[in-house]
Amino acid sequence: MQTVRIFGLLVTILSLLSSCTEVRAWERGYLAKDEMAWESDSLESALNDHIFFSKEASSGGNSAAGGGCGCN
Repeated sequence: MQTVRIFGLLVTILSLLSSCTEVRAWERGYLAKDEMAWESDSLESALNDHIFFSKEASSGGNSAAGGGCGCN
């Protein structure tokens, strides 16, 4: 039983270490593309934020004011 735990821990550590890699200078261009952004469309993101705080009656952390009625 103890060897199974040690083996599982060793496999976990090795898999975590193998996933760490350095991004080379010539690969950074791929990461700078629009489709790699968390929010690629700022207008759609703003609309989704407005819908969320209008339905949930809250605005959290995105500097938007409103009371939840959708009338602002």
